[in-house]
Amino acid sequence: MITIDIELESTRYPVYLGRGGLARAELWAPHLGAGRVLVVSNDVVAPLYLDALASGLGDRAFDVHVIPDGEQHKTVATWQGIIDRLIDLQARRDTQLIALGGGVVGDITGFAAAAYMRGVRFLQAPTTLLAQVDASVGGKTGVNHARGKNLIGAFHQPAAVIIDSATLDTLPAREFNAGLAEVVKYGVLGDAPFFDWLEVNADRIVAREEDAIDEMIRRSVENKARVVGQDEKESGVRALLNLGHTFGHALEAETAYTAFLHGEAVAIGMVTAALLSEQRDLCPTGTAARISALLGRFGLPVRIPAELDPGGLAAALELDKKAVAAGLRLVLLEGIGAAVVDSNSSANDILNAMETNRA
Repeated sequence: MITIDIELESTRYPVYLGRGGLARAELWAPHLGAGRVLVVSNDVVAPLYLDALASGLGDRAFDVHVIPDGEQHKTVATWQGIIDRLIDLQARRDTQLIALGGGVVGDITGFAAAAYMRGVRFLQAPTTLLAQVDASVGGKTGVNHARGKNLIGAFHQPAAVIIDSATLDTLPAREFNAGLAEVVKYGVLGDAPFFDWLEVNADRIVAREEDAIDEMIRRSVENKARVVGQDEKESGVRALLNLGHTFGHALEAETAYTAFLHGEAVAIGMVTAALLSEQRDLCPTGTAARISALLGRFGLPVRIPAELDPGGLAAALELDKKAVAAGLRLVLLEGIGAAVVDSNSSANDILNAMETNRA
């Protein structure tokens, strides 16, 4: 079992990584208080892994709240359902929530924990690759609005993150591949040796070799921990973690969160950002092609669908929460492993990049 410490200005907490972690009582016990426990999961994950979590909790009594699976359910209404359940249980301030599931479950459970009685403890038990390498670490919580992704939320750090990499054994290929987009992102934005490692080990990763998967997750979490440790609430360097996300969120919003998994949209967004960087002479020609090639080996889309109008996407970009008064703030590239926050792209620059990357 690997332990990665997340060191923040406001708090610190461990991330435990290893196969079988859900059922290991010694990981859960130090981070659970005396109050009521509510496990929030979805209707796909709960039948698969609730029993393993119950083993880890031992003789500890807990309640369960199950939400529907899917990004389209990451809404205020679903969040309200968790709050209603807490009120029905007469949960007090010493209550703790456990998020058992992917990024949607983690984000919405964390937001409920942030809001209920102005903040109660919660723990993350991520079961998808995307959640394990990205969403479960760093304290971003929230829900979507019809006009934009994650527009409603709060920063609320977990007490611990327990990553049981064995849960990936049941993860469908499309979901697994979507998580790989966030993995590639870490190499592209600030860790060129990790990007090189991914290129060399891509076949082992696709085959889900256990040692390669655990190494990949470890290096991804360490990359995120390094960035978040410098900038907990995204006032500076943490914005680099949004590489590919501004374009990706626009794609998700324009397709009503039904056409793409989050990682798929991020993959397309990353390539679009790289093309924009090349067109503005910020990075060497061929950077986008290299990123696209690796994403393609991982079974991810890299082009904007032909039926989507770049003009509509541009309108969605304007509402993205990463837009600032001075202009649209984008994460662009100076090369593999060197990302920068940039607000100097004109509307024509952005439209041209999207058109270039349109299928």
